[in-house]
Amino acid sequence: MASIRTEVSLSASAQQVWEVLADVGNLPKLVPGFVTRSVLEADGRAREVTFANGLTVREVIVTVDHDAKRVVWSAAGGALTHHNASAQVLDSGAGCTFVWLADLLPDEAASGVAAMIQHGLAAVQRAFPNQR
Repeated sequence: MASIRTEVSLSASAQQVWEVLADVGNLPKLVPGFVTRSVLEADGRAREVTFANGLTVREVIVTVDHDAKRVVWSAAGGALTHHNASAQVLDSGAGCTFVWLADLLPDEAASGVAAMIQHGLAAVQRAFPNQR
């Protein structure tokens, strides 16, 4: 199983970033330009996400952990037989660190998913401009 771990430092507080990450139905606010639309299902357990490249995916919300400032989601379909990911906000004193993890199958899809995650992290940086 391929595993991807990425992170970016932000000058925004962990609480500021967490409030946006925890709003799991409003991904365009967290990753502007990377996700163009997200709709949370009525029960709050899944969301339909449309990416800027036109790909639409249904993601199951596994966990929204307010204490750990961590969201976990899962999706499968298309080229992926398994995809589990998480995003977590860690306090780093003068700002925070945004950590994005993904585990997926097949392994051959890792480079494409890693590229998408890099685009997503760039969007997070646009949402919370780094002023350090």
